[in-house]
Amino acid sequence: MDSLPQINEGPLLAYRARVAEGALRADPAQAHAAETLQGLWRNLRGYDPKPTAPETARGFLGKLFGGSKRGSGDLAAPAGTPEGLYLVGAVGRGKSMLMDLFFETAEVRRKRRIHFHAFMQEAHRRIHLWRQANPHAEDPIPPLADAIAGEAALLCFDEFQVHDITDAMILGRLFEALFARGVVMVATSNTAPQDLFKGKPGRDAFLPFIALIQSRVEVLYLEAAQDYRRERIRGLPTWHFPADGRAERALDAAFLDLTGKARGEPSSIQVLGRAVPIGEAARGVARLSFDDICGRPLGPADYLALATHFHTLVLDGIPRLGPDNFDKARRFITLVDALYEHRCKLVASAEAGPDQLYERGENAAMFERTASRIMEMQSQEYLGLPHLP
Repeated sequence: MDSLPQINEGPLLAYRARVAEGALRADPAQAHAAETLQGLWRNLRGYDPKPTAPETARGFLGKLFGGSKRGSGDLAAPAGTPEGLYLVGAVGRGKSMLMDLFFETAEVRRKRRIHFHAFMQEAHRRIHLWRQANPHAEDPIPPLADAIAGEAALLCFDEFQVHDITDAMILGRLFEALFARGVVMVATSNTAPQDLFKGKPGRDAFLPFIALIQSRVEVLYLEAAQDYRRERIRGLPTWHFPADGRAERALDAAFLDLTGKARGEPSSIQVLGRAVPIGEAARGVARLSFDDICGRPLGPADYLALATHFHTLVLDGIPRLGPDNFDKARRFITLVDALYEHRCKLVASAEAGPDQLYERGENAAMFERTASRIMEMQSQEYLGLPHLP
C-alpha cells in the first residue's frame, strides 16, 4: 500500500524532524531562526505577484530582459508584499542549511536559490548582452529587473557579500527595482548589512543600498555556539588510496556528510570573463575529477577562484604523477598551493599516498613541497582553520 504524501508544514517542523532523527544537533539559535523562517513561510504561502514583463516580448533578448522601458524605481512595492529576511552569522553556524529548509518548503510557484556571487555574474552578463542589442539605450536596469522578477517572486541568496565596485554600482537601483516588482529576498551572510563594502572606495554612494536592504528585510543574527562545518570536516578522513571503488564510496559519503546532499548541482565559476565548469556543487563544496581540473589548460587564476569560492574540494582519481604527465602534475601543484593559501579543505582519492605520488623523474624533488602541504592539510590543526574566501 502506498504511503500518504507528506504534508508540507514549513521549515520549523522540517528542522525539528532533522533534530529528532539525529541528523542535526539541537541548537537554540538555529531553532529561533527556524521559527522566524516559519513566519515568513506562512506569509509567503501562495505568494505570486503578477510578473511585470510584457507578455508580447519576442526573441531571445526579449525573453531575457522583457523589453520594458519603465524606470527602475517608478513603482511602489505592491501592497501586501512580505518582508524578507537577512540571516547573518559566523561561518559554519547552519545559515545555508536553514535557508535550504525554508527554500525547499516555500510554497511559492516562482522561486530561485543562487549563490550571490553567481547572481551578480549573471546580472553583468545580461547587462552586457542587452547593451549589445540596444547600443543607443541608456538604462539596462528596468529590463533586467523585469526579467528577474518574471522568473522568481522569491530570491534566496547564499553568501551575500559585496567586494566588487562594479557590483556596488548597480546594486542599489537593481534591488530598488526588484522590490518595487514584489520580489522577496532571503539571504545568508557573514557580514551585517551595515558592514557591507566597508572600507572600500566609493562606499558613500553605496550607503543608500544598505538603507534599502534594512528597510525591506528583517535582519536576524544567528548566534549559534559551534562551527558545525569545521566540526564535520575535522572528523573526516581526507586522503583515500588507492583510487578504487572503496575510495569512491568514501568520497560519496564525505560529500553527503558535508552538504546533506547525495549529489550536487552542476555549476560554474567565472574567471576573467569565461566560465570554468564545476561538475557538482552544494553548500560551498565542489566535487570534480582530477582530469576535470588538472587535465585542461587552467592556470593560477582558475585555481585561485576555485579555492576562494568553495570551502572544500572533493577531488576524484588523482593518478601517479611523473614526467609523462608533467603538465597535469604542474597544474596539480598550482591547485594545491591555491587551496593551501586559502585554507580550502581537500578530500581526495588517489593512486598512492602524497609521498608516493611523484617518485621518479627530474621534477620529483619539486613535488616534495606539494606532498608536504597535502600531509599538513590532513592534520586536525589545518582542518580546524577557517576558510579564507
